[in-house]
Amino acid sequence: MNTPNHPLNQVQRWMQTVVTHPDGVERGIDSAEARQHIDVTTGSVEEVIPRSISLSSIERLQIYGNAYYARLLECLRDEYPALAYAVGESAFAAFAFGYLQRYPSQSYTLAKLGVKFPQYLMETRPESDGDVDKPEWSDFLIDLASLERIYSELFDGPGTEGQQLLQADDLLAIPPELWPQARLIPVECLRLMSFRFPVHAYATAVRQREAPAVPVAAETHLAITRREFVVRRAPLSPVPFALLGALVAGENVEAAILRAAALAEGKLDELSENMQQWFRNWSAAGYFRGVRLPS
Repeated sequence: MNTPNHPLNQVQRWMQTVVTHPDGVERGIDSAEARQHIDVTTGSVEEVIPRSISLSSIERLQIYGNAYYARLLECLRDEYPALAYAVGESAFAAFAFGYLQRYPSQSYTLAKLGVKFPQYLMETRPESDGDVDKPEWSDFLIDLASLERIYSELFDGPGTEGQQLLQADDLLAIPPELWPQARLIPVECLRLMSFRFPVHAYATAVRQREAPAVPVAAETHLAITRREFVVRRAPLSPVPFALLGALVAGENVEAAILRAAALAEGKLDELSENMQQWFRNWSAAGYFRGVRLPS
């Protein structure tokens, strides 16, 4: 059988469209996008891809389609190891395949493949049949996926390597009369996150090849950053989390302290003592790259 001699780049674009179609190769062949490249249908696909002795044209294309999705599933598994452990390999594969059908890969880089996975879990979570204020299993999975996505974004994004960071001595050098109006400038890779479960401990245990149990729900606040090419997280109690959050949002030191004081339940002396240690810890962790003083 003679087949038309299509240019190689035209066949490549057509084949990419076909094998990456979320509904399978046959739907991909008949799709409008594929037919814009080469106008064939499933009935005439042999004009482009001849059959072999043992396989039809569609079966040959399905080998590439299956390999493509197997590779995407593998990438998602590598990005969300704790989530895969929590639900099991079969359930994770089902979640991942459903996600790829709703949100097909649109980028040249696989680093962006799982960017909407936590969103997909939120969109497809079952309706609660109990107390809506009580975190459930699905909430744990969403929290876990959200944390692992943050880890990926920080690992692949810009860190603090090579930057001049704010040190504790820099804070001590600020004149006392200027300190209340000072604004600290956070590093680009600092993220402040709140969760319904202590998912950071669970994720760490999985990555260390332990066998953690699903933790009890507990309000959890984390400061997450990247330093020396390592993603690091630090749990915070509500008061320092509120203080740090206000500073990161751009409020001056005085306004941030007042926000924290509102949560301190009258323990202002204790708050004053703790703040000195918090600022030292945050400087050592590289959370800020500078300070802006009033003119």
